[in-house]
Amino acid sequence: MADFPFDVVGFDLDGTLLETHRDLGAAVNHALALGGFASVPADSAKDLIGGGAKIMLKRAIDDQGGLPDDEFHTLYKQMLAFYGDNHAVHTRPYPGAVEMLDELAARGVRVGVVTNKFEQFARAILGTLELVDRFDCVIGGDTMGKGRAKPAPDPILHARECCGGGRMVYVGDSSYDVRAARAAEVPVIAACYGYCDKPREELGADASIDSLSELIPVLEKL
Repeated sequence: MADFPFDVVGFDLDGTLLETHRDLGAAVNHALALGGFASVPADSAKDLIGGGAKIMLKRAIDDQGGLPDDEFHTLYKQMLAFYGDNHAVHTRPYPGAVEMLDELAARGVRVGVVTNKFEQFARAILGTLELVDRFDCVIGGDTMGKGRAKPAPDPILHARECCGGGRMVYVGDSSYDVRAARAAEVPVIAACYGYCDKPREELGADASIDSLSELIPVLEKL
């Protein structure tokens, strides 16, 4: 660890460690079909991601006129049920993810996941992909309780504590990630290959990467 500037690296999941939009898009389309709405193209799901599953579905429905709260809640529950059964059909780690995690482990760096995806889904997906044991903690959007998901700093601070403390950096692909890291007062790297909701220059991260193979060299320069 003496040659590395961080004790802990935290990662967002969707659009940062994992390419998840096809399975998320399928779940959204399942709910849309049940509600009588038109489906969205698989690739357009990238534009809906950010802030968690509920916000993702709401964006898709609002684009088609919206729904009363009670009807939306029913479709949201049906979406979650479908996703629970189909969470890792097409989902895969981004190129270089496994190698990057191997190198961090070899350097004695502790790693955690901080996502707005429900913890049970995050753990299930990482388990299916045989990655969950690589992380010291998996913090979901529901782990800390209502109102304490990103962009609140709480899950990032909790992840640092779970990983034993020390100097932490966070890696994510959205403004939610940058805002949460800023609130937690930790440096943040923008994963610009992911599902960014703003242009690179508007995210306001300390640095940016276009692939996970770039991450460690960038961290060494911070």
